[in-house]
Amino acid sequence: MILVTGGTGLVGAHLLYHLIKNEEKVRVIYRSEEKIEKVKEVFSFYGDAASFMNNIEWFKADITDVPAMIPAFLGIKKVYHCAAFISFNPKDYREMRKVNIHGTAIIVNLSIAAKIHKICFVGSIASIGNSLNGGVITEDNEWNSQEDNSGYSITKLGAEMEIWRASQEGVSVVIVNPGIILGSSFWNTGSGKLFYRVYNGFKYYTEGITGFVGVKDVVKSMVLLMNSEIENERFILVSENKSFKEIFFLIAVAFGKKPPSKKIKSWQTEFFWRISSLLSRFTGNAPFLTKYSARSAHSISKYSSQKIEKSLNFQFEKIEDVVQEVCENYRNNVPQ
Repeated sequence: MILVTGGTGLVGAHLLYHLIKNEEKVRVIYRSEEKIEKVKEVFSFYGDAASFMNNIEWFKADITDVPAMIPAFLGIKKVYHCAAFISFNPKDYREMRKVNIHGTAIIVNLSIAAKIHKICFVGSIASIGNSLNGGVITEDNEWNSQEDNSGYSITKLGAEMEIWRASQEGVSVVIVNPGIILGSSFWNTGSGKLFYRVYNGFKYYTEGITGFVGVKDVVKSMVLLMNSEIENERFILVSENKSFKEIFFLIAVAFGKKPPSKKIKSWQTEFFWRISSLLSRFTGNAPFLTKYSARSAHSISKYSSQKIEKSLNFQFEKIEDVVQEVCENYRNNVPQ
């Protein structure tokens, strides 16, 4: 049997569909019935959601709760660890450490005790070191602890360190480091906000460059790696390196909307994140822009996926095609 953490998130929900479609026996960690509804939504984009949902064994628990998690590992042979706390708000740092690092340590400890065969961990390009000379970033780039790294980056790196510990204690592991993941559903969080904003007439853009990948390619690569003899390796998953301007324009064209027309300069985002942080202190609400999200909007980072392309003869779907499909699903399920 396969255990999936984070199965009610974007990657996890799409992964569940493919595992169930391949007639795998799957146990999924979840925290609330409300989150299960998001999985149903994802399954609906593939077709017959109801029958597929009935083939999932749901296990209610928090991954940071050791006693609750112990029974979840009974009869498990493989683990897909997709659960993570994603935030660029400095106030969330402690919670991110709890979920991303401590939660992963618990998954690793229980995997070792249960003699799990293999773990697939969903990391992030945020935990890969930047290029010192502006070149293309690969899996070999070293993390620079002297940089002003975000709390999210730090905790995802800490989680990876826990996964590597599993590899040293007898459990095979593979790590995927996706770029910004584009996929259907979760329109009000993460990359889903890109589609939501453009659909509703968002006027602004930046020209920062980073790696993008479709969620289906992320899931496909995870399954292939888990079913292969590859072990104790990490793989960048990026289909194309594109600017945020290009992505916004692709989305606008797919929606038949007017593309964003106002360029935001770096000094403007530097100003706005400071104002946002100040307002957050008075209102108690999360800032609409943080230092790290502001800077990432302008930074230029290009990633190489040659390692997985060569290892698995893997071909990524074009981002333009990914955007087209996601926009079509969005139009058929516009959030209220």
